[in-house]
Amino acid sequence: MKLAMIPFSPPRIDQAIIDEVIDTLKSGWITTGPKTKLLEQKLTEYVGHRKTLCVSSGSAGLELMLRWYGVGEGDEVILPAYTYAATANVIVHTGATPVFVDVLPNFNMDPNEVRNHITKNTKVIMPVDIGGFPADYEQINALVNEPEIKDLFQADNDHQENLGRILILSDAAHSLGASIKGVKAGKFTDITIFSFHAVKNLTTAEGGAICLNLPLSFDVEAIYKELNIKSLHGQNKDALAKTQIGNWRYDIVEAGYKFNMTDIAASMGLVELNRYEDDMLVKRKYIFDRYAAALKEYKWAQLPIYETEDIKSSYHVFMLRIHWVSEVDRDRIIEKIFSRNVSVNVHFLPLPMMSFYTKMGYSIADAPIAFSEYAREISLPVYYDLTDEQIDRVINAVVESVEEVLKEKDS
Repeated sequence: MKLAMIPFSPPRIDQAIIDEVIDTLKSGWITTGPKTKLLEQKLTEYVGHRKTLCVSSGSAGLELMLRWYGVGEGDEVILPAYTYAATANVIVHTGATPVFVDVLPNFNMDPNEVRNHITKNTKVIMPVDIGGFPADYEQINALVNEPEIKDLFQADNDHQENLGRILILSDAAHSLGASIKGVKAGKFTDITIFSFHAVKNLTTAEGGAICLNLPLSFDVEAIYKELNIKSLHGQNKDALAKTQIGNWRYDIVEAGYKFNMTDIAASMGLVELNRYEDDMLVKRKYIFDRYAAALKEYKWAQLPIYETEDIKSSYHVFMLRIHWVSEVDRDRIIEKIFSRNVSVNVHFLPLPMMSFYTKMGYSIADAPIAFSEYAREISLPVYYDLTDEQIDRVINAVVESVEEVLKEKDS
């Protein structure tokens, strides 16, 4: 009998989530309302940063904060070449220039490469926590505070003048729950953006969150109010505020965006966040450990780093690499794994390989480590409902497929 296909990353939708969504639907409050505000509060408590705004996607959060900081034409934003398109696309939307830098063998941006690409036009650095393993925030935060780097910075508005240096905007789409020396992602740097897309550890179907952790010279309550306005068409009162007696009248104070989260989405997030640390992360770590224990026996297997003495991943993507293979070989391995009814993926094609960016003049030749790591990478299924039997099937499919291709290469 043919075995059913093991999917790559289906969301966890159980009765607890269904019941909470139904409760929201029955409440009559399905757009931004009390549950969205509660999720913001719970995220702030979980992470420990200063203030949270929930938004419609991680991408929306990134773009909103670039625009809040006044990033625009003539400015440069440094980001890793190894990331998903959203990280760079939002920079393009503002009219600024993406500046791609190469990565370390752990997939995260190389701080030394960041240093080499800073100019007087650099306004923001955007580290990305690939696979859930945090970037080197200690080095990156220290870098932007070096006197010579701060002297190079040119402020164009009040926010930039207040900060007095390059902003660190963390793309933590993968890393909710990760930690460095006990400090959780969301609190590593100035501003952090989470994604709650359907494939993320904590999903709201679509959604994201802005974590404000700016220096104390910034009034985060005032910024929160400002971001609420920007995320709702520039409207100075949201629907919840307008429900108060006599409070119907509102004003449009700027041409804002439609970036708000709904209570339907937030209701899913509330259930998942309540059980995230002691349930979701525990299961994902178990899957990572099972893969690592089985695959470490093979010389061709390069396992992802997901824990060190100081750092814990969020166990989002198990990014296996295969020694001694080319990009073409890797693609053949993937085909063979799929033929065994196991879904795998690749995270990610580096952005300088994408046609939109190659047409802009970017080249993967400028990021050789990014290409080398990508060409050998295969992401294995990791999701809450993955069973032990399915984990064994994934391991067997990977081992058999890799060894078939390596044997073909040698023959």
